[in-house]
Amino acid sequence: MTDAITPFRLAVPEAELEDLRQRLAATRMPEAPTVDGWRQGPPPEALVALCDYWRNGYDWRRCESWLNGLGQYRTEIDGLGIHFLHIRSAEPNAMPLLLCHGWPGSILEFRKLIGPLTDPVAHGGKAEDAFDLVIPSMPGFGFSDKPSATGWSFPRIAAAWVTLMTRLGYDRWFAQGGDLGSAVVETIARMELPGCIGIHLNLSFFQPTPEEVAEADEEERGFLERTAHYFRDMSAYAAVQGTRPQMIGYALADSPAGQAAWIYSQVQEAVDHDGDLFAVISRDELLDDIMFYWLPNAAASSARIYWELQQMGMPSANLPPIALPTGYSCFPGEIIRNSRRWMERRFSRLIHYGRPPLGGHFAALEQPEFFIDEVRKTFRILR
Repeated sequence: MTDAITPFRLAVPEAELEDLRQRLAATRMPEAPTVDGWRQGPPPEALVALCDYWRNGYDWRRCESWLNGLGQYRTEIDGLGIHFLHIRSAEPNAMPLLLCHGWPGSILEFRKLIGPLTDPVAHGGKAEDAFDLVIPSMPGFGFSDKPSATGWSFPRIAAAWVTLMTRLGYDRWFAQGGDLGSAVVETIARMELPGCIGIHLNLSFFQPTPEEVAEADEEERGFLERTAHYFRDMSAYAAVQGTRPQMIGYALADSPAGQAAWIYSQVQEAVDHDGDLFAVISRDELLDDIMFYWLPNAAASSARIYWELQQMGMPSANLPPIALPTGYSCFPGEIIRNSRRWMERRFSRLIHYGRPPLGGHFAALEQPEFFIDEVRKTFRILR
């Protein structure tokens, strides 16, 4: 094992892109669903349109070139090669900020934050709000290595990210997470190690207690109904990936249309939109993210984090509150939302509770202005 940090450059062989185009051209689509809309998955016309654009209009080299101009690196931590972005601010007092994605996200989820957070003055902000950004790809995701053995769940990933921040020379830093990245960030907070001095979350997975459910006010009952809808109608992917990640991996590794459908469906349902997903995020942004699963053949390896989660089981309801200063943003289109009083019982130093007017599960990509404002409000207090 070495502590070396090595610059990384993406250069996908043209033969791989041609293979993708040929696979898309040979796709065999199923018949239409027996119900209208997306309740059984993407309608054929939606997926055909996306795949046609992927084959004939999409340009991976645009994304590849942008990433190569940012500052990509790899380093080995706990026996695994980790791919990450590291973008330093020119501001002398910039604070380091670790950004953590989940599934089916990627480091590209934070693309619209990079300029405003590292160079706030150029984007109408204040120099004192500047950050150095560290954005790692989760193990088994993107261009990080794939674990070859079990054990890479949230505690091990959290320890790896702490090591990464230390290796980069940061002894005082913040962390932000949504989706499964929020669980990693909460785990970092519970470690209570020197280094991380505050966190921001746009999701927290805890289950309200029976007492909280019984005492829920009207708004909290709405939150509970939304969560119940997710587990009842939207969580099939998690059940499959949590129990048979290898099985679904065979299908997704072989079929780009299948991989696209698997992710497109989740994004369609989780983004806060009025019926037109691509009015909020672009087709290119969706396909860039899908490419982070297709190109490195990461369908099975990324799915296994759900298997690891199943082996861990749900966290105990008796865990003590997290004592690290915490900000939480309750975006209106998020799948799982928590009230201020629920959060205050689990985060003893809840220094910010925000209610942005728009945004869903991929808030950093959907509504970057609101997301940036929430991050700044949380961490200004701790600088």
